[in-house]
Amino acid sequence: MFLEIVILVISLVVLVWSADKFVFGASSLATNLGVSPMIIGLTIVAMGSSAPEMMVAATASLNGNPNTAIGNAIGSNITNIALVLGLTALLKPLSVSSNTIKREIPLILIITALAYWLLIDHTFSFGEGALLLVLFFVYIISLLLITLKRKREVGMDDPMILEAEQEVPKAVSTSQSLIWLTLGLVLLPLSASYLVDSAVFIAKSFGISDLVIGLTIIAIGTSLPELAASVMSIIKKEDDLALGNIIGSNIFNILAVLSLAGIIAPGTIDSQAVTRDAPAMLAITLLLFVLCFSRRLGFFRITRLKGAVLLLSFVGYQYLLFSQLS
Repeated sequence: MFLEIVILVISLVVLVWSADKFVFGASSLATNLGVSPMIIGLTIVAMGSSAPEMMVAATASLNGNPNTAIGNAIGSNITNIALVLGLTALLKPLSVSSNTIKREIPLILIITALAYWLLIDHTFSFGEGALLLVLFFVYIISLLLITLKRKREVGMDDPMILEAEQEVPKAVSTSQSLIWLTLGLVLLPLSASYLVDSAVFIAKSFGISDLVIGLTIIAIGTSLPELAASVMSIIKKEDDLALGNIIGSNIFNILAVLSLAGIIAPGTIDSQAVTRDAPAMLAITLLLFVLCFSRRLGFFRITRLKGAVLLLSFVGYQYLLFSQLS
């Protein structure tokens, strides 16, 4: 058991590290090929924080553990909003000026409701997974087109877009870019495979389900990049990027991560995912919507009090989760 825990921790660290190096190599290579920093920031860099979840979902589904993949997607979204955003706001209240974020907060609520609706029949089919993946590409293309149109008409970028461009890593030589890219491509699936295998072994040893291990250890672990990115954003006084990273990651988790479970391993899912976890994800997303759009609470300001409310919702969900294990 001790060895499996060590393997889980090491593979999680390598997974997060290799995702970062993959993004660095891909971004640097794209820069050398003349791709716009805006496009790199909105695509490669934005997807980078969800790369661990995507790799875990694909690996778990291929290994016949789709509930681990579904738990990872749902748990990561709950963790991002309730834990990561809650802690970030406690450290420093966030003021949002980005029109992109103001548009995406209602969007993530709609997408989360759609995911819940797709899962409510206790099955997740190939067609439903494919639908989410198609919507992912529609989202990316729409975001790029809207941003380019706004830049042409207004002559300036949205604050979050400007901050995202600044997050694009500085380019290195093409040969170095390819080395980092290849290293990421090799270590990402390898570390994800060890992570899933050790997590499933630990779950079975303690008599808990694959779903719960995905909702807890794996979800929190794969959300570490979002936490690091949000903390760095507030240190740099980039409030829009701090919230934008979380919103964007949650959209990717549903459209690009959850979809993999349906595409690779369609079938019946754990009933707890439908009756407990998906509703919790929807409720916490709705809570974020209310906190951001309430005139009484202050439009688009995530105060320390709001951060405490989000953090308490995370604690409450964890209590609900583990109280049902006893």
